[in-house]
Amino acid sequence: MNELTFPIIFMLAIVVAEGLVIAKTQKGTVSWQELVFNLNSGHIMLWLFRGLEIFCYGFVVTHYSFNLVENWPTALVWIFTILAWDFGFYWLHRLHHTYRVLWAVHVVHHQGEHYNLSLGVRNSWYSSLTSIPFFMLLALMGIPLEIFLTVSILHYTIQFFNHSALIPRLGWLEKFMVTPQHHRVHHVKEGHYSNRNFAGSFIFWDKLFGTFAKLPETEHHFGIKGDPASENPFIDSNLPFWRMIKRANKPAQKLPPLFRVNQVALVMGTLLLFTLVIGYVYLYGYGYQGTTLQQVVLFVLLALGTVALSGISDGRKSGLMSWFFIACLLLICVVFIWQWTTPFWIIFTSALWLHSLLMLVGIGRKPIAVANVA
Repeated sequence: MNELTFPIIFMLAIVVAEGLVIAKTQKGTVSWQELVFNLNSGHIMLWLFRGLEIFCYGFVVTHYSFNLVENWPTALVWIFTILAWDFGFYWLHRLHHTYRVLWAVHVVHHQGEHYNLSLGVRNSWYSSLTSIPFFMLLALMGIPLEIFLTVSILHYTIQFFNHSALIPRLGWLEKFMVTPQHHRVHHVKEGHYSNRNFAGSFIFWDKLFGTFAKLPETEHHFGIKGDPASENPFIDSNLPFWRMIKRANKPAQKLPPLFRVNQVALVMGTLLLFTLVIGYVYLYGYGYQGTTLQQVVLFVLLALGTVALSGISDGRKSGLMSWFFIACLLLICVVFIWQWTTPFWIIFTSALWLHSLLMLVGIGRKPIAVANVA
């Protein structure tokens, strides 16, 4: 599954590299706590549901396709798929801003208040689930799974780089392509700019359907109005649905933090956890067939790790305890139960355990005096 792991490694490296450049050059602002959440927001759960999306697509195109493109020239199939995919994404994205149940999924992405590449991977756990109905139309037409996957990766790559804080204006490309300059508009908090520039790759959809806008020249900020996110992936992915059920918009009162975590320690924990996720992807890919108890246990521990790490970021003692407990279970499973001898798993599960131990005993964090928490 090397073809799946290399893009993730590249994404992780370039997100951190851009954050370092922004911090050093001050070309924008970077919050390392927000960057950590963005990386942790949905990577392992999103991977699970992305696999379900691909499984559904493959099932439909194999058993229920009308084979409408069977006799088309190959080049035409590719061109059609590139345009049709982005057309579907435009309406998928626009409807996420129209209907409350879809906005409950999408709002996590808009809660980020710093515009950088990490925002491009900030998503709800359930983002891929809402994509299934839109892209199944391509499966019904008979677009082969391989073409669908390649085109999807192409468009998601463009969307990822459109969240960059460092890419300048791109001249003539901005006439028909979505660029960072265009997409910044969509994340502006003030006014109705978040309901503009829905397209993923081709800006002409917005111009065609009347939703195009230029970046305001006045001072503006990114994010959404109202209370900030909790920065806990479990809470932020599920709270919007809870508010819909209870019809309550008032958030629970947030407890004051008990400690302040060192930014370097927080980023190191994130990179260690994300590295193990890459290992999971390398072993299992998108596969659902032949799922073992071993795979399920590893998945659950990695998913819980994202929640625990967010607890540490929030200064919660429960985050420290759960982070250490999860790290211990991972190390026990890898070394003693599963008896994996691959250096990768031994080194990184041991490093994660050491990180959790150091955090537990107080290295990498500073207590906040009670008098200061008011």
